[in-house]
Amino acid sequence: MLENQIFVYDNVAMRSVFKFFKSYPQVGATLFVGVTAGLLELGNVGWVCWYVSAFALVMALILAWDMVKEIVGGAWGVDLLAITAIVSTVLVGEYWAALIVCLMLSGGEALEDFAGNRARSQLTGLLEGAPTVAHVLDDAGVPKDAAIEEVELGARLLVRPGEVVPVDGVLESDFALTEESSLTGEPLPVEHRKGDELLSGGVNGADAIIMTATAVAAQSQYQKIIELVRQAQDSQAPAVRLADKVAVPFTVFAFIIAGIAYWISGDVIRIAEVLVVATPCPLLIAAPVAFLGGMNRSAKEGIIIKDSGTLERLSKINTVAMDKTGTLTYGDPQLSHIYVAEGVDGAELFAMVAAVESHSAHILASAIVAAANQLDIQVPLAQNVTEITGKGVTGEVLDHRVEVGSGSWLSDGDKHVKLHSGQILVHVRLDGKWAGAFSLEDKVRPDAAATVAAFKDFGVEHVMMITGDGEETAKSIAGMVGIDEVRYSLLPNEKVDAVKSAKHPVAAVGDGVNDAPVLAVADVGIAMGARGSSAASESADVVVMLDDIYRAARSVTIGKRTMRIAMQAIGIGVGLSVILMLIGATGIMPAVIGAFMQEIIDLACILWALLAARPGKDETPIDEVLNKFDEEESSTKLNSLQALIVEA
Repeated sequence: MLENQIFVYDNVAMRSVFKFFKSYPQVGATLFVGVTAGLLELGNVGWVCWYVSAFALVMALILAWDMVKEIVGGAWGVDLLAITAIVSTVLVGEYWAALIVCLMLSGGEALEDFAGNRARSQLTGLLEGAPTVAHVLDDAGVPKDAAIEEVELGARLLVRPGEVVPVDGVLESDFALTEESSLTGEPLPVEHRKGDELLSGGVNGADAIIMTATAVAAQSQYQKIIELVRQAQDSQAPAVRLADKVAVPFTVFAFIIAGIAYWISGDVIRIAEVLVVATPCPLLIAAPVAFLGGMNRSAKEGIIIKDSGTLERLSKINTVAMDKTGTLTYGDPQLSHIYVAEGVDGAELFAMVAAVESHSAHILASAIVAAANQLDIQVPLAQNVTEITGKGVTGEVLDHRVEVGSGSWLSDGDKHVKLHSGQILVHVRLDGKWAGAFSLEDKVRPDAAATVAAFKDFGVEHVMMITGDGEETAKSIAGMVGIDEVRYSLLPNEKVDAVKSAKHPVAAVGDGVNDAPVLAVADVGIAMGARGSSAASESADVVVMLDDIYRAARSVTIGKRTMRIAMQAIGIGVGLSVILMLIGATGIMPAVIGAFMQEIIDLACILWALLAARPGKDETPIDEVLNKFDEEESSTKLNSLQALIVEA
């Protein structure tokens, strides 16, 4: 039995080795030449130097051809130093050093892929978890497998235990327990009752459930996330531009040091000893790994950054332009006060109003009914309910005629409730007499003020509000959250002009369809994708997948840290290479030792670049920050009916 297990393990190991060398044939070829050349060297074979040198020159030719293709394509190749290092070491007889440089260059690609896969693990995990098959129930209730792209609206679906919900839909079963951390960040399972909405991407619990599809795959929540992730993975990092900026002066500097070393010593070997430690691996590897790490970190924190170039732009933001509705506020009206006439019982009035409003699809009616449910109000049955478009709803409740609607329709001239900025009043008439009014408002998010402060703490010079709301409401909200400039009563094209005229680079934060043009024209568009429109998400560069505006500010932090780590990694590589070049110029470090030292530099650069995948020591963990906001939000939620009732 033990022998069989050993055989299985050996077989797996052999397949892994074979797969590695198949993916990186140049590494395999270099190691093969190294091992065989070592054996030949031990056998005192005279032509071993020609064997190794010939292989090294072939590698140099391959590099040269790739470099020519890059130059023809308009990109500066940073391989010139590597080619020169190989050729120079071969010419001076340091063939083992040449072989080590070849191993360093070919192995550098494998190291970059390994570090990159580690850095992008969160993005890859999202893709691997994407549902591909749905179990569609036919008329007889028999499940048949179909690609999720073939699922139609209204299709009845079976979701087995542990499976991912394939498309958005409504629960038909009486109960479901789903794990939705990939969508909402909520670590605990979420309970659903019959008729509740199910979002694709949630993982079903221990019992099979039946649901009805309300969206096709392409329009479902998880597929939208997947598409954003694919865009993020397919993007090209600005690391290439960073490497190019440093590569030209670094190459020139290395040739100057090598030339000076030769001019002073007259020893041609000094050229090889300098150039062998001047290879460009730190430039080629460090920055891409840092950018992938930054994108991976953002995905962990519920922020999808569509292209890695956005990280660079985020690090340089001067101005942030924020929408009001749905961004700084929740975007939904919420009950704030119940004003009652003298002698009217507020609790009874609330119950009767909720009874007739439950028959209306109006957004204000829904807000009143939601508040009644939240406070566990016993809502009686309403009869003979009629909705009058543009005015309100009437009905009979507990032998009373209840009329609910606009002030112009229902309020008596002598009954006046003072309307505060940002509030909407819904008036109530009971048996033909004004009985009170319900005040609703779009409440400010508990993390809005902290988000504005965080933008400023993270180096943003100016934060402004751009909104279509009126002056009084806009300035009131701006004062609450600490915004110093307000542009109000703006149409979408006027919002675009406001962003264009601001100090660039500009980040725009919004959630609605009318925000899409602004997000597109800004240097960085940040969309509240959890509640916002698909048009806003498609126009944006950054999508906040969870319903926390603070994550918008967090994206700036991630951009700044990623750029800082990338530049530090490049600096470490270049700095150590310069030190080794100066040592090599003295002639005290053989070319073979120098080549090994360059490998150590590569490893140090990669390890440093991977720091971008995690927060800095001075950063408060985002869960800790958001938990504080959740506590503040809980303290402001409706928990007492009496706290709402005010005598008019």
